[in-house]
Amino acid sequence: MPAYGEKRLFEMLSLEGMQAGLSWITVLRKRDHYRRAFAGFDPAQVARFDGRRLQALLADPGLIRHRGKLESVIQNARAVLGLYERGTTLAGFVWPFVDYRPRQNRRRDFRKAPAQTRESEAMSKALKKGGFNFVGPIACYAFMQAVGMVNDHEIDCARYLPVSRLGKQGLWRDETRC
Repeated sequence: MPAYGEKRLFEMLSLEGMQAGLSWITVLRKRDHYRRAFAGFDPAQVARFDGRRLQALLADPGLIRHRGKLESVIQNARAVLGLYERGTTLAGFVWPFVDYRPRQNRRRDFRKAPAQTRESEAMSKALKKGGFNFVGPIACYAFMQAVGMVNDHEIDCARYLPVSRLGKQGLWRDETRC
């Protein structure tokens, strides 16, 4: 289902950054721990994390203890707050890259899905310009898939039709921040 909620979008953007260079299952197995460690991915709370909190995260064996990736979650929370100060939300910032409607690709073989697209490249540039980190075009495309901005299920997959129907409903709504 397409995601528009701020916490969900922030969580998925954060987890895609954590996944960079690793298998997705590595991050997926730690997802619940990430939720606890990062205050349910509430951007306002995570933005207040300080050096002491970062040191605790770096010592936490339940997390991927990569300083740059952990710092990026905190920095990205601050960037989300920057969006709010400029009068938009994370949802309002990312969904225009697909014109507010999930893209319905017609893949016969998921292995032919691209790793990045023009939209994910543009999103990456815009996010970086807005102060976000660990948001390269490949991570952005994976994020787009994860939050339902792009349907890359194979057309023979049992999930293809239900997911494509969601995209036809025009579900865009500008939800509150959290």
